[in-house]
Amino acid sequence: MFLPVTLQLLSGFAETVKIFALTLIFALPLGLVVAFGSMSRFTPLRALTRGFVWVIRGTPLMLQLMIIFYGPGLLFGLPSMARSTATVVAFTINYACYFSEIYRGGIESIPKGQYEAGQVLGMTKPQIFFKVVLLQVVKRIMAPMSNEVITLVKDTSLARIIGVYEIIWSGESFIKKGLLWPLFYTGAFYLIFNGVLTILFGYLEKKLDYFRG
Repeated sequence: MFLPVTLQLLSGFAETVKIFALTLIFALPLGLVVAFGSMSRFTPLRALTRGFVWVIRGTPLMLQLMIIFYGPGLLFGLPSMARSTATVVAFTINYACYFSEIYRGGIESIPKGQYEAGQVLGMTKPQIFFKVVLLQVVKRIMAPMSNEVITLVKDTSLARIIGVYEIIWSGESFIKKGLLWPLFYTGAFYLIFNGVLTILFGYLEKKLDYFRG
């Protein structure tokens, strides 16, 4: 029985990893764009961006999932997105907003003197950001970013609310057969996955130790 359970859980885990990977691929760069919007000197853009971030961070991801999946059909009569697509869209928007605040905090923590020194050397603003500031920001945001990434692994279980067959659903399906242990077994997948991520982030932090300040 152990092998069939493992194979079924692996099928659900593949969907979990897919949601996780696609969310990071889209949310990491989008979060930086949102961060720039929230720091913009153009007041309407800054206010709009920060208001949007406030709404997304202040409401449950589960609610956002349901709105994105059911909303287009119920509100506008449009065809619903595929369940997996709606999941990735909702997760991307949600995590981009959280990442944006981490980015913003990291960027604003860099002393203004470094920007001024770059200007004295004749560097453009993009050159200063990418050659002087960026790696220092990466170092400073590594710890909070790792926490969000690990939270994302666990949040993927929310996808089942709109019928996405991820690992928790895989484990729960065995309850109908009178088996509870496969549901606990799913925890091992999360622990191993998060353990690998913890080791990876620890390695990256050590590689960036030469950026201090």
